[in-house]
Amino acid sequence: MKQAEIARQLWDGLWEDYSRRVEYARIYQQMIEEAGGAIANDHIAFRSLRLTLDTINGTIDLGIPYLASIVEALGYEAAGEYEFPDQHLYARHYSHPEQDRYDLPKLFISELILEALPNSIVRQIEQTVNSGEFFDLNSLKENLSASVLQTAFTRPWKPPTRSLVESVNQVSQYGAWVLLHGYGVNHFTGYINRQNTPTYPDIESTASSLARRGIPMKAAIEGSLGSGLRQTATQAVTEMVSVWDEEKGELTEIPWTYAYYEIAERNAIEISPGKTELFQGFLNAQAKNLFEMTNTVISKQ
Repeated sequence: MKQAEIARQLWDGLWEDYSRRVEYARIYQQMIEEAGGAIANDHIAFRSLRLTLDTINGTIDLGIPYLASIVEALGYEAAGEYEFPDQHLYARHYSHPEQDRYDLPKLFISELILEALPNSIVRQIEQTVNSGEFFDLNSLKENLSASVLQTAFTRPWKPPTRSLVESVNQVSQYGAWVLLHGYGVNHFTGYINRQNTPTYPDIESTASSLARRGIPMKAAIEGSLGSGLRQTATQAVTEMVSVWDEEKGELTEIPWTYAYYEIAERNAIEISPGKTELFQGFLNAQAKNLFEMTNTVISKQ
């Protein structure tokens, strides 16, 4: 089976799990299909930690290279990079040379630069992720199947302690999210340009209709009219997640954000005098704001 076909199956499998957990994505799909349109995903986002570990399968960089090894085995290629110094984040986006033929989404993979955090917190994070059972990247050629690869897009380490999650959340809500959800999908993105229904011709009409259906939406649309990329998103859903309660000496559950559903509209930009092209990248300022959609405020009660 071709790499692109395996990639298509993999993203379909991840969508099944994600859309089961994120009701807003199912409502969007129903809304578009009821209007005679179709849905397509512009991109899928994943998060990670820039940290190197020595494991039984060799040295692993748990950041972007970990997931990059998998997606590059499927034919994806790096197509852009982005820096977010205020949030201690770095990201790359990947595209597939056969994305049009196989309807493959772009991938936006980011990582938290741990060395920018307090040393005491970094040491605790290292202790937590050291418990992980990571995907054997050396076996990719033998395990290049969607069902096997899907197991890599989970949290590979044991539940973190509640105190660590709360401490990390104070300095990086992104870091707390990764401790709890690992390499799980951060969000899928409905592609406005492919909706193919006059009922929802643009991002404004789509976002407004989602809000009328009771979906809590981001207050504003990122990107001005006519700009290369315009994005908005639902609020993140909250799930009960398992953490280790040190005081009780047992696993317990606490509420925490999981994922949101994003929608994106792409427009043509001028790449040379008299020549335009559909914008295929991402914009730092917009991504920076969307990172904050998973912010969790800890109750003091």
